[in-house]
Amino acid sequence: MAWTDSTARNALRTLFDTAVAAADPRTVLAAHLPPKPARGRVIVVGGGKSAALMAAALEDAWPDVALEGTVVTRYGHAVPTQRIEVIEASHPVPDANSQKGAQRLLERVKGLTKDDLVIALMSGGASALLAAPAPGLTLADKQAINKALLACGANITEMNAVRKHLSAIKGGRLAAAAAPARVVTLAISDVPGDDPAVIGSGPTVPDATTFADARALIARYGITAPPAVAERLTQDRDETPKPGSLPLAEFRMIATPMMALEAMAAKARTLGLAPLILGDALEGEAAQVGTVLAGIARSVRAHGHPSKPPAVLLSGGETTVTMTGAANGKGGRNTTFLLGLAIALDGVPGIWACAGDTDGIDGMDEIAGALLTPDTLVRAKAAGRDARADLGRLDSHGFFGSVGDLIVTGPTLTNVNDIRAILIA
Repeated sequence: MAWTDSTARNALRTLFDTAVAAADPRTVLAAHLPPKPARGRVIVVGGGKSAALMAAALEDAWPDVALEGTVVTRYGHAVPTQRIEVIEASHPVPDANSQKGAQRLLERVKGLTKDDLVIALMSGGASALLAAPAPGLTLADKQAINKALLACGANITEMNAVRKHLSAIKGGRLAAAAAPARVVTLAISDVPGDDPAVIGSGPTVPDATTFADARALIARYGITAPPAVAERLTQDRDETPKPGSLPLAEFRMIATPMMALEAMAAKARTLGLAPLILGDALEGEAAQVGTVLAGIARSVRAHGHPSKPPAVLLSGGETTVTMTGAANGKGGRNTTFLLGLAIALDGVPGIWACAGDTDGIDGMDEIAGALLTPDTLVRAKAAGRDARADLGRLDSHGFFGSVGDLIVTGPTLTNVNDIRAILIA
């Protein structure tokens, strides 16, 4: 195939859409359900950007089971359900509905018996969407610490270690509240490494982190915690459930970043591209990761190593964007990555790329990501944009918007984190 700008763009968008489709609960959830219970109640609880669609998929899979329960999803992510209540709340900073929803889940699992089955539906975003402050804390306390964690550059594992110790539901506390009922969690992973304890801060999973870990993270990032938060983090006697303490809790992964990358690789082969999966857990500052991957792409083009072109480099994982005093623009991890990649490539011919969040939201805007072409810098300069200046003020959405290369999908109702593809012709 002769790779033109049009064919490369189409191929990259096809690959991104393939990743999203591979994580659609309507096609993957039913195969992971436990046997239908012979007696007892079936309580459904859950949280995340895919929680409502997962609930609808469960209703479709078990039309003859008397399901009851509640899930909490992001505003604009609800879908019609018949038996399971859906509450919409705020993400990434929790609001009053986040607190209401979390409390509703805790109410749902009260007073259960050993004959009852709890199905927990967890996906990315659950941590912010399920905000049940621990004793002595208010929602405002949790909002303040959440904003500070988002701004300081902490990774998702670090943020969740703090969140678990400020919560009445996270870090295994939901499963503990459901005892003696059996708990089966079906999860869509949006975290590097697919650690069940990190997805949504693990409401149904034992927690290996401690109050001491949370205090150390607050100190490491120089965060000034509200007085009530600082006091809460000294309450070592109220630790989260530790490994081995939740014997009736089972965890099943139904979609992961690697599953999405493998689906992309299979699709790439049909498009005449040699796929190379670099990993599903790449982390670090977004623009710096862009610089590193630019070096690999240059090597493929110049030397056919580590893959011979036409090839596509695939990767997943969650980078970070550290806010600075100069940050007065709009952007997210994926467009910031692409801007760093563009600057490092500096218009090398024959290299295209896309990056996007599979939930359809890169940062705070309703933008999934963007496309990068060999002439992006030239077109942006003609539109009056300076790539380095835009990177300095974190205005990657404005940069790619100026050349019409933003990817807008709307809510995809799933989330296996960020997906990146670099096509070398």
